[in-house]
Amino acid sequence: MKEWLRSLPAIHELQNHEHFSKLRNENQLDHSQLTKNLKEVLEQIRDSILKGKWQGAIPGTDKFNVELFQTLEKKLQKEYTYTIEKVINATGTILHTNLGRARLSDNAIAHVVDTARNYSNLEYRLKEGERGSRHSHVEALIKEITGAEAAMVVNNNASAVYLVLRALAKQKEVIVSRGQLVEIGGSFRISSIMEESGAILKEVGTTNKTHLFDYEKALTPNTAVIMKVHTSNFKVIGFTKSVETDELVQLTKRQEGVIFYEDLGSGALYDFRKHGIGEEPIVKEIIDLGADVVTFSGDKLLGGPQAGIIAGKKDIIEQFKKHQLARVVRVDKMTLAALEGTLIDYARGENTIKNIPTIRDLLVSIQQLDERAQLFVTKLLQKTSHFQTNIFQDSSQVGGGTMPDVLLPTMVIALKHDSLTAEQISRKLRMETKPAIVARIQKDEMILDLRTVSMEEEKILLEALVDIKA
Repeated sequence: MKEWLRSLPAIHELQNHEHFSKLRNENQLDHSQLTKNLKEVLEQIRDSILKGKWQGAIPGTDKFNVELFQTLEKKLQKEYTYTIEKVINATGTILHTNLGRARLSDNAIAHVVDTARNYSNLEYRLKEGERGSRHSHVEALIKEITGAEAAMVVNNNASAVYLVLRALAKQKEVIVSRGQLVEIGGSFRISSIMEESGAILKEVGTTNKTHLFDYEKALTPNTAVIMKVHTSNFKVIGFTKSVETDELVQLTKRQEGVIFYEDLGSGALYDFRKHGIGEEPIVKEIIDLGADVVTFSGDKLLGGPQAGIIAGKKDIIEQFKKHQLARVVRVDKMTLAALEGTLIDYARGENTIKNIPTIRDLLVSIQQLDERAQLFVTKLLQKTSHFQTNIFQDSSQVGGGTMPDVLLPTMVIALKHDSLTAEQISRKLRMETKPAIVARIQKDEMILDLRTVSMEEEKILLEALVDIKA
């Protein structure tokens, strides 16, 4: 052991080694940073020798130096590799929260890249040559698409809810149906957000039934807001009753100083109902019914980046823009660029709306999916004989806590390997393929749903399956 420790090469000797220069150039590291990593590797080897666990080459030999630099190279790859990486989503879940929810359209991506690469007029009025507001860039588009008088964007919908309640109802009452006290996700609850905002929660009705008279009886001189929460992430069925938006709008109009606010959650700007998909109201309908304020997400049914959008009456939105919290929850230039690119696709009409991947994937027909699945299986069986395949009708989910009761008819491919389990194949696709591939396992079969796989990704998926070794 002592002889091995004495034989460990000095740092200055290793710095003069050709592999040191090679790694420095390949990883674009300065001399001191690479030396730091080298010292850490050498210290790990020293510790392993002292504990009697070293099983590598004998220190002082050329083989030892080769192994040392190989270890250093692996360390660098791990340390300087992006942890956020591209993943192919073969689950069929469109707004997969764990996989980043909505994919952006090509227009949105191009706008983000251009904005990120260059200086921009984020807070500058080019015409007047003076400071401007970042709120102005997407406000006109939101107004046009929703019919709202004004709008602003914050970093997510939970922030939007918090800002609205803090600005309008601090130390005042907010009336909400018990059946709408939802948990948004990750243990973030409407009631908890309300408590943090300083608003006083006043629950009315029961879990399954709330009537208009429940709201009327709850009104007091300290009531600031009647809030409706669209239950887009769960569905109550059976013996139920809720109060419609137009009834609550009329009630607030009869109460001086009381505002009607609806949190729409998913935020549909496109009417999926005309395709028989779900019952999500579009934002414009709620604005047209007279809601004072609405809030909704940017990265769910809208199909854009993570953001919280607040739209409604101009005087109320101006209050939010001037509130001290507006700076705390504001979005950066890349988010605004992504949202602007997405909203322009909406503003141009039906021809460009389907450029948005979320909408395109939601609307793809089962016939198209069947054709793609049949062709994929044909190509797979031409290249490998290790799989048994079966194509059958199944269901895709929208995901992201959106349209929980909606199952989209789809065609899936079930795969069985002649020597590997579904779990083993799944692990190989996740761990040994770049980009990683995520699919479903059902009854010990690998299930692929091409609804969420692009044509380019389909080729990668095919080659990955062909390359799988037992």
